[in-house]
Amino acid sequence: MKSAPRIVLTDEQRETLTRWSRGRSTPVRLMQRAKIVLLSAEGKMNKDIAAELGIMPNTVVRWRARFAAGGLAAIEKDAPRGGRKPLRRDAVARQIIEKTTQERPANATHWSGRSLAAALGVDKSMVWRVWQANGLKPHLARTFKVSNDPRFVEKLTDVVGLYLNPPERALVFCFDEKSQIQALDRTQPGLPLKKGRGGTMTHDYKRNGTTTLFAALDMAEGKLIGQCMPRHRHQEFLKFLRLLDTQTPGDLDLHLILDNYSTHKHPNVMSWLKRHPRFHLHFTPTSSSWLNLVERWFREITDKRIRRGVFHSVKELKRAILDYIDCHNENPEPFIWTATAQSILEKVRRARAVLENVKLNEALH
Repeated sequence: MKSAPRIVLTDEQRETLTRWSRGRSTPVRLMQRAKIVLLSAEGKMNKDIAAELGIMPNTVVRWRARFAAGGLAAIEKDAPRGGRKPLRRDAVARQIIEKTTQERPANATHWSGRSLAAALGVDKSMVWRVWQANGLKPHLARTFKVSNDPRFVEKLTDVVGLYLNPPERALVFCFDEKSQIQALDRTQPGLPLKKGRGGTMTHDYKRNGTTTLFAALDMAEGKLIGQCMPRHRHQEFLKFLRLLDTQTPGDLDLHLILDNYSTHKHPNVMSWLKRHPRFHLHFTPTSSSWLNLVERWFREITDKRIRRGVFHSVKELKRAILDYIDCHNENPEPFIWTATAQSILEKVRRARAVLENVKLNEALH
């Protein structure tokens, strides 16, 4: 009897096969082949692998042999098959792509697999296959806005310059307020996470008040100075500036990157800044919150501590926020900005050209 080839994996091969065997976006056939090879490398017999995976022994024999002969490349892609090219299917695929990207259904904002299949007289599974093969996801939409700030280039260059080439004997902080954080209490206790089921929480809730988090992220060390206040007027902003003044070395200049909120330009604030010349404000362009890296930190605290939290009072919410900040500051990791001003301006130029195209097409129709 012919013995099965012995499979010995390198660390790189094992890592790739493990990723294929677990990846959610990995095709089912490739996932199965990766599992066959991994189990073969453990020294298991073909019949045992087939029983464990619920497949035919011949399938195990085939892919074990192919990997032994050609490595990862031999199992990643199927061998070319004979027969005519599927001309009709290719034509339908072109129609699916064109209709998905260039037209809208009469009674909806976007196509679903079923509605497009009905419009073209094809099977819905073909629509889904074409969408997957071409990376089309009509059900998803991302928000964006290209800034119309007349000083966009000047402000962008200033902020990115602070990220890439910070001044000497100075600290750079990304500052913003996360306003109206709600202390929400669920109407019923949630069910805990368990095998085969995610955690649950009720869709309705009881509001127990709000707080506003004032936060300044140190770009050099990644530490955050934060304070919760009931409102976010210029009075609270001045209070936070005084806090920064006391919690940072007095011999260093402080450069704050912040947005164009009117509170930040209040006459009382400007007057205070004149009396404290070590403070320098750098404003991001309008509609460009992505330039402020403290927004990235806000996303983390929202995902990890606030969104699924249960808070019976504002006091409890504030304690949770400040505890999270303390925990973060015990082992901070700074965010590293890498994009140059020139590369960003090039992307913005392309985005504006696309928008002008869309406007022109809408005007013509």
